[in-house]
Amino acid sequence: MLDIAFIRQNADVVRAAIKNKRVELDLDALLAADKTRRETVGKIEQRRARKNEIAQLIPKASKEERPALIEEGKAVKTELEQLEPSLAEAQKAFDDLMLRVPSIPRPEVPIGAGEDDNVEIRKVGSPRAFDFKAKDHVELMTLHGMVDWDGPRKYAGGRSYALMGTGALLELAVTRLAVDVLVERGLTMVVPPVMVKERAMTGTGFFPLGREEAYAITADELFLVGTSEVPLVSLHCDETLDASRLPIRYAGISNCFRREAGAYGKDTKGLYRVHQFTKVEQVIFCLPDEEVAEKEHYQLLANAEAILAKLEIPYRVAIACTGEIGLGQTRKHEVESWMPGRNDGKGAYNETHSCSTLGDFQARRSNIRLRAADGTLTYPYTLNNTAIASPRILIPLLENHQNADGSITLPKALVPYMNGVEVLKPRRS
Repeated sequence: MLDIAFIRQNADVVRAAIKNKRVELDLDALLAADKTRRETVGKIEQRRARKNEIAQLIPKASKEERPALIEEGKAVKTELEQLEPSLAEAQKAFDDLMLRVPSIPRPEVPIGAGEDDNVEIRKVGSPRAFDFKAKDHVELMTLHGMVDWDGPRKYAGGRSYALMGTGALLELAVTRLAVDVLVERGLTMVVPPVMVKERAMTGTGFFPLGREEAYAITADELFLVGTSEVPLVSLHCDETLDASRLPIRYAGISNCFRREAGAYGKDTKGLYRVHQFTKVEQVIFCLPDEEVAEKEHYQLLANAEAILAKLEIPYRVAIACTGEIGLGQTRKHEVESWMPGRNDGKGAYNETHSCSTLGDFQARRSNIRLRAADGTLTYPYTLNNTAIASPRILIPLLENHQNADGSITLPKALVPYMNGVEVLKPRRS
């Protein structure tokens, strides 16, 4: 959420952000709502002042003056009774529109409509050249008995799955490796709630525009989160943090849930796009300083890359264009892992991680204040980054490390987490 004063003074900048982020918002309607709200507040304050003035005049008034004052007092009361509902209506219209205002992209963010306009920064590692016909993750996992594809869909619906045996152990191993990397790098682990109030979804910017992607528990007015970013940021909602506490660095591990409402019929095969997954997420609160935030951003990105390096997965890093960054993001890098089985076996880089800076967008919406050393109040900046998300990360892990006989050679860093097993062998028929 931007400051309304900033919006008034920089309307053209905000219009450009609306256009470039492809957000549906009529800025003129917002400015009109703001004007109506301020004018109504002014009228109410004026009438309340007159009401108080009349109340003080009546006891001192002469017998002749008192009736007129009493009548005026009644008239002022009636005006207020009419104005106050108008203010509530104007405030609601204003608030609803404010929640749709995007943050301003950083200057380095390329303008573009979709993922084809993202700009590659670097590639790390080289895609493997197989001297045999490589299998995709569906074939490999089926061969190893790592997943039950059909059973869960009978009772849980489409895009459901159950990791079995080695598949389940592999997910636990990968997530634990990621956790250990982050703890070694100074992040505080959190296992947060995955059911949250609407306030948390709105405060972190996932509502109102992403409402259709969330699973609702209507009886309790709760929602299942699609990332632990939501509860980690919301840990400090309505708090005033002392600047000396920053930066605060969290790593949350949780189950995550997404309806994938906008991806109907897309990536239905395998585990690339599913409704339930496990994710280790990084969240940072830092001082409201662009240089500080940039440093934290690239440290988060480095953490994710360190995990991929341990998993020995080739990847590339790209800066996302304006059409690909979310409502609150001012900068986002995507990390795309090489998946040999994608693109009909031709292979492709596909997103497995994203790293985002959000400025004070979430802090304003969540009412998280920051008290500076001089006592002044402002808002902290927040950032987030995917450390690991499974089962998607299992796709490049399995496909890149497969052998001709269908076995899978585990990266050395993962072996201790798999009880010393170095090679996963297919199950016997």
